[in-house]
Amino acid sequence: MEVNLVEELKKIKLQQPNKLVNIGPKATRSFPETYRRNSKKEKIVLSYAENFRRQFVQIFGDRKPLLLTPKNECQIDKFISSYIRPTQLRFNELYDYDGAAEFVADYVTYELLKNPTDLPQAMRSPTTVLHEQKGNCLEMSTLLCSLLIGNGYDAYCVSGYALREVCNMDEKRDVCPFLQEQQKEETVSVEQKVRKYAVKPPKDMKSKFIKMMDSRQQTAKEEAIRKKKEDEEARIEELEKPGPDKLFGLRVHCWVLVLHGQREVPESFFIEPSTGRVRSLAFDGYLGVESIWNHKNYWVNMQDCADGVQSLVYDLGDAAKWEYIFPTVEKPTLRLPVDDMEASFAIDDEEENADYDKDILDMPPSWVEPLQLTIRDVQSRCPNGKKTILYKRAKLEKFADYLNPDGLVCRLTIATDSAMKNVVEVREWFKHRKDHLETRVSNKQTKQIVEKFAPGRSDGKHLKEHTYFEDNSGTRTMLFYDHARVDGLIRREETAVNMTEHYANRADFLYFFSVDFAALPLKRFRLAGEEPERPILKMTERYHRNSLKLASEDVAERVFNDVEERFQLTYHLDKEHITACTRDIAKPPVHCTAKEGTVIRLTSDMITSFKVDQSAPKDKDLDMYLLLTDLLKAEEDRQAYVRATEQEVRLILKTRRSEEEALERLTLSVYDTTRNDTAKRRREDVERKQREEEEARKEMQLDYLAPFLAQLGNPERLTRDDAKKVRDTCLKDLKERLVAMANLIQSRFEKETQELQRKQSWFQQNQTTLSKEEEEDYVSYCSEAMFRIQILEQRLDSHKRTAPEKYMNMEKKLREDPRLSELAATSYTYKGSSLRSRGFSWCDESLHGGFVRSFDFFDFARVSVASRR
Repeated sequence: MEVNLVEELKKIKLQQPNKLVNIGPKATRSFPETYRRNSKKEKIVLSYAENFRRQFVQIFGDRKPLLLTPKNECQIDKFISSYIRPTQLRFNELYDYDGAAEFVADYVTYELLKNPTDLPQAMRSPTTVLHEQKGNCLEMSTLLCSLLIGNGYDAYCVSGYALREVCNMDEKRDVCPFLQEQQKEETVSVEQKVRKYAVKPPKDMKSKFIKMMDSRQQTAKEEAIRKKKEDEEARIEELEKPGPDKLFGLRVHCWVLVLHGQREVPESFFIEPSTGRVRSLAFDGYLGVESIWNHKNYWVNMQDCADGVQSLVYDLGDAAKWEYIFPTVEKPTLRLPVDDMEASFAIDDEEENADYDKDILDMPPSWVEPLQLTIRDVQSRCPNGKKTILYKRAKLEKFADYLNPDGLVCRLTIATDSAMKNVVEVREWFKHRKDHLETRVSNKQTKQIVEKFAPGRSDGKHLKEHTYFEDNSGTRTMLFYDHARVDGLIRREETAVNMTEHYANRADFLYFFSVDFAALPLKRFRLAGEEPERPILKMTERYHRNSLKLASEDVAERVFNDVEERFQLTYHLDKEHITACTRDIAKPPVHCTAKEGTVIRLTSDMITSFKVDQSAPKDKDLDMYLLLTDLLKAEEDRQAYVRATEQEVRLILKTRRSEEEALERLTLSVYDTTRNDTAKRRREDVERKQREEEEARKEMQLDYLAPFLAQLGNPERLTRDDAKKVRDTCLKDLKERLVAMANLIQSRFEKETQELQRKQSWFQQNQTTLSKEEEEDYVSYCSEAMFRIQILEQRLDSHKRTAPEKYMNMEKKLREDPRLSELAATSYTYKGSSLRSRGFSWCDESLHGGFVRSFDFFDFARVSVASRR
């Protein structure tokens, strides 16, 4: 029998349980109990779903089977609605539907279904999808739906059919979303206001027939060009058009539906989880809907999808259009109209079914673990930190923060062909730049570059936008943050022969300044590397109207003409006249400077004036002389300003070159300890010091006799004399420290008391001559001084109470220390006899049921209650 038993036992082989799903290269993890077992309520839900599936197959045998109970990572059947785990994460960029959809599309790598025409029989939970960073359309839709529901949206997963391009995430024939937004901005037309009393343009004397013929010819040319362009685009689209799909209408897909109502959503829409694109309910890429579900219920579509999804109605309470599994009050079912007789019976039926409704099965809580993301995950965005998407004649590249040394996070390349050989424009977006660069747009045809900066540049020039050409030809344009600049500069445009500046909110009402240069530089000695100065030909200033001056005295335009050697002044237009006053002043022979001592000769033939009001008095010679001196001084100031402006432009360009050539171009937050080496080292130093202090504190607590034993050379065994010496030294040291602390508190108390007395004496002497503010300061000082004195008194009293206890605890600790065992035990006094010991006296009668101790602590040197009063 034993042999047979052994043989039978050998035949039994242990079978290893099903291995857990490997969740990616990051790490393997063990799943919680909810993943590996079903609760009692979940088993009932599965029975409900199986019963519904059988009825569905019996009634609609020609339809594809529904996805109701896929297997999870642990090969356990779970109801499809329980896969959704509503979660609200702490990141602001994931709070809105567009941000959440874009993050899911970027963070998770899209996987195609193994069989494009059948639903999968197994699914991974949203937590596993986040951990692996990959998933199919069903898993990505579940993850996105969990985030949207957690953020308050009325979101649902939709199971249906879609085009091949949608299922394969092929966007090569779609326009890039960035370009679509730009087209929308360009189509917005600005309506021009029609002025009621505008001056009519002069009558056109040209022949209407000639104008009509010219218009016909121009229209014909434009029509021919437009038709040629359309034919070329149609030809290219025909060549790029994909071939016929043999599985058209059979490809299974899953996406997300967001209904209007919650979160102030005005209109329902779809979201494609693989791309993050928002689609309308009439999107032709979706061909049909089989079912939808959320975390509470499951609905089957009963509407005809012969025309796609354009005509579907998403009223989930209409039982004729949507068949549900679990009765719920979330989407109330529409009832048929009844007459008065039937209404009374309906009320009775409701009362009878009131108790029945309480027992209706609802969805159990989700078995999925809470969704969690770190700030590093949100910043990484894409698997391996980068992602490339191909659109129609465009390529979009996305990068994680800090992945590129120049801070590049997104790049859009636009071309004229699908092969991306003829690049037209490159747009780049940056983050965390020290120079605050945000975007850069490079036109490869015109060689024009446009850079935009955020506020807060360190050079102090407050550059906002910089437009220039690679070969330094054409116009260089700089926009500034005018509210941050003292001079209110908004815009500066510069060419080889001209520079123009625009201002805002200046105290002198200047809003425009222009200077014209000669083409050739001045011939003079220059240092090595010094830029040549361009000769100034003409400077023009324009001013806004100053209401505090008369229009005939308020300068609207001032021109410094070095070529004609003249000053030209134009004044503001008065409301009562149609022309403005002007003055034309020729420069005197000595005009190079307006310094003191320079003789300036002014004659009548040097001034040409035009006054609108002929009755106005003539200009006085003194006024004209002062005006001329002011103009000469203003001309010198403007010339100096032009040279300073040229120097500023050169400094900005030099700074930009150094910023682009710098090795470290990114800023790191002090709170980012993973990337900021300085903050990381500082944190490590603090932690190291804390550990050292903690270890030292533990050592001191463990061996409090170490300093005193070191004085004896750390002997292995103490004699009686040595033990007595160690004990006395330890108690003496404790006593000295306690006395020193008491003396310190006492000295501070006396210092505060003396200062208060001195202040009170001063107040008694000067009370009659003090101001109200000085009295208030005195009262405030006395209040604070009394508060400090009271605190010191309390500290001293507390120290006197606790010091004897500390001394007694130390003496007790010394008696119990095994290293002082050679020391004879201190004799106790029994039945009333007392013993003076180390500054204390006590009577111990605990053996007779009482415990009375009286302390006569050592003298605290200068400590006395009388002195504190």
